[in-house]
Amino acid sequence: MNSPTRFTLTEHSPALWRITFDNPPVNLIDSTLTNELNDVFTRAEESDRVAVIVFDSADPEFYLAHYDLSAADELDHVLAHPEEVHPFTALLTRLSKLPFATISSVRGIARGAGSEFLLATDIRFASREKALIGQFEIGMSAIAGGGPATRLPGLVGRGRTFEMLYGGLDLDGTRAEQYGYVNRSFPDDQLDAAVDEFASRVASFDLQTIRDIKHFVNVATLRPDAEFKDQMDAFWAAVNRPAQQHVAKDLFEAGLQQRSDVERELPHWVTRFQYRSGSGHGR
Repeated sequence: MNSPTRFTLTEHSPALWRITFDNPPVNLIDSTLTNELNDVFTRAEESDRVAVIVFDSADPEFYLAHYDLSAADELDHVLAHPEEVHPFTALLTRLSKLPFATISSVRGIARGAGSEFLLATDIRFASREKALIGQFEIGMSAIAGGGPATRLPGLVGRGRTFEMLYGGLDLDGTRAEQYGYVNRSFPDDQLDAAVDEFASRVASFDLQTIRDIKHFVNVATLRPDAEFKDQMDAFWAAVNRPAQQHVAKDLFEAGLQQRSDVERELPHWVTRFQYRSGSGHGR
């Protein structure tokens, strides 16, 4: 396996691995990250020793900002091959079914596909002060493509799912814990130690028992894979519509996908440009 370029892999022990996202300027998700994660997942499965993988970020301000929206060639491919499952959808489905524990340690912004990545992991811990989690896509005239309409209701309930997807606003660590989106939030200076202690505890247990727990919880909670393909297809169809393209153009001109106020306060910027594009009610 080639060395990953979008994250670092630390093998604390044969049982406990850590993936630390490190893809400047804002930790975007793209096809390279998807492929590199798949490679690590394959290696972890083949090792027959891994019990836990922790996912965190080298950037305290951005965990996983969102999907790379500049990939125009990807849109062309998706529209030309409607029968295919998008690789990011396949990755999230695989992540949710990995035969070991997966833990997200969230410090910084996790929006859009970043939020969707968290939802596919088993357990989510967050910084009380520095985590921001949200699905902003409605402000870009698009449905969230990575499956939150399917995964969120089982965590936060129907009403709060609508609140998050209709409102397009962020949850801080405290509110995310109150809603059930994350298992627990911790004061930022305690997050790393708390995650390390829990992950090490799980990694010390019998691997087959961990696999059995994962299997039976998945039997009880996972939805059919086809639901995720349909949502991603709806997202890419939205990306091809003029309303979304107008908003995206304005956002890129203002600093999208750079270390900017646009990325730091994206839910408010999409609302501003939603109205300017003529696709909202403010025109």
